[in-house]
Amino acid sequence: MSRIKAILFDMDGVLIDAREWHYHSLNEALQLFGKTITRDDHLDNFDGLPTKTKLEKLSRNRGLPRELHGLINDLKQKHTHYFIHKYCNPNFHHEYTLSKLKSEGYKLALCSNSIRKSVNLMMEQSNLGQYFDITFSNEDVIRPKPDPQIYQLAMEKLDLSPDQCLVVEDNINGIQSATDAGAFVLRVQSPLEVTYDTVKKAIKNVESFSSKKAKGIIDGIEYAYTGGWPR
Repeated sequence: MSRIKAILFDMDGVLIDAREWHYHSLNEALQLFGKTITRDDHLDNFDGLPTKTKLEKLSRNRGLPRELHGLINDLKQKHTHYFIHKYCNPNFHHEYTLSKLKSEGYKLALCSNSIRKSVNLMMEQSNLGQYFDITFSNEDVIRPKPDPQIYQLAMEKLDLSPDQCLVVEDNINGIQSATDAGAFVLRVQSPLEVTYDTVKKAIKNVESFSSKKAKGIIDGIEYAYTGGWPR
């Protein structure tokens, strides 16, 4: 039986509803060079990836000149920070969830594929930063999600094994990162699903089953366990 001691949260799409901000920010920068993408394309092929990875994919698959990467990345980040300042506000349910979990003795970590400046800004605007024991951005690792490095680093810093950690993620790149790190995963579809009751239900289910028996969907919530995401 596993006992969860830490909850590791993704940020965009989990605690902050920033998916549209990232899409519009990237398109605002790309359209200057005639390389816009559709919303569905962004959701299917780019969601949850760092901007630098998105630009590399656009160069590899769609002919975006690599010499434009630096300029487009800078423009994209400026647009993103505009959206953060305008739309990122405190959310009572998320503050309650994190404060309640912390009061119960759980370690909390934030593991985001965004750059450090965006992570700090969103945490400040949302008033959530105060609840985390550690925070990581894509600038804290060599290989960002879907590589497991960011979650492995968080576990190392918390001095916990993978089966003591529950990761809350929303997209396939983050889920792959977490499962390859060996963690349990609670998959959510939007920040609206991230509540204290949902997280505690996930913890209860994890602790009720062994890692060998508990795979797939339990009580309507998707989990992944040490050994990989069920295909």
